[in-house]
Amino acid sequence: MKNRLTLLILLIGLSLTSQNKATYTYSIKGKDTLKLDVYTPENIKKTDTLPVLLWMHGGGFAVGHRDYIDDENLVKYAADKQNYIGISISYRLLRKGTATGFGCDCTKDEKLETFKQAAIDYMDAAKYVVEHAKQLQIDTTKIIAGGSSAGAEGILNAVFMREYFLDKAEDYKDVKFAGVFSCAGAMVDARYLTQDNAVPGVFYHGTKDQLVPFGNAPHHYCEPTRDGYIMLDGSQVIVDKLENYEISYYFNIVKDARHEISRIPYEELDKVFNFFERTVLNDEVIQTKIIKTKE
Repeated sequence: MKNRLTLLILLIGLSLTSQNKATYTYSIKGKDTLKLDVYTPENIKKTDTLPVLLWMHGGGFAVGHRDYIDDENLVKYAADKQNYIGISISYRLLRKGTATGFGCDCTKDEKLETFKQAAIDYMDAAKYVVEHAKQLQIDTTKIIAGGSSAGAEGILNAVFMREYFLDKAEDYKDVKFAGVFSCAGAMVDARYLTQDNAVPGVFYHGTKDQLVPFGNAPHHYCEPTRDGYIMLDGSQVIVDKLENYEISYYFNIVKDARHEISRIPYEELDKVFNFFERTVLNDEVIQTKIIKTKE
């Protein structure tokens, strides 16, 4: 009850504050016009260059939108309360309206193609932001890649597996990420996370997530005989690698919780951004695991 009251107060506060909002088209792909909403602090100075939260919404690559209220409120919070540039992006929802969705009837090849195109869209958005850094007043050395559920899968694959998913990775050589913020995310293969591309990360995940595995397990826990059987590496695997590389992380483990942990943790955003302030902005090394039990 206390958490719900805190969340309500935060959301009311966000609705009463104001930021500068601008919308840009970062790419047109077939019938999809892909846009991003940029929220800038009200008191920004012309000489300021600020860190960025570049956010990718969830929805199983079938639903969701960049200005869905939860996602919009997060980037508003980043701008209003943390003096960031908050950016929420659209991307192609390739499983929208498909008969097989994104579960066990969706083939492994279709899943890999969906992951690939999502990573490409995210990298295209990041490339646009970097190329327009002066106009957007961003510090290109301090881009935090963030997402929930499908969006978290998208950003983790983009940050750590660009060489695997991008046909022309060299076209994105100027895109560098300083951190990741993942709510119930996973990547296709954590072997692509190396000492060279590792960055500080915040991770929220339930140990019994039935859709996106907490550790190394099949996506949606599909049986090996199903078309959609594909192994993914979840937050536990990723954090273990960061720990071995002595890279900072803030890992929120919720025992017995399922995919509801993909929701944005509004009541803890101060801790999330404090972590990035200490590790990304001030170069501290912090490795923290918080273990809770589902209420």
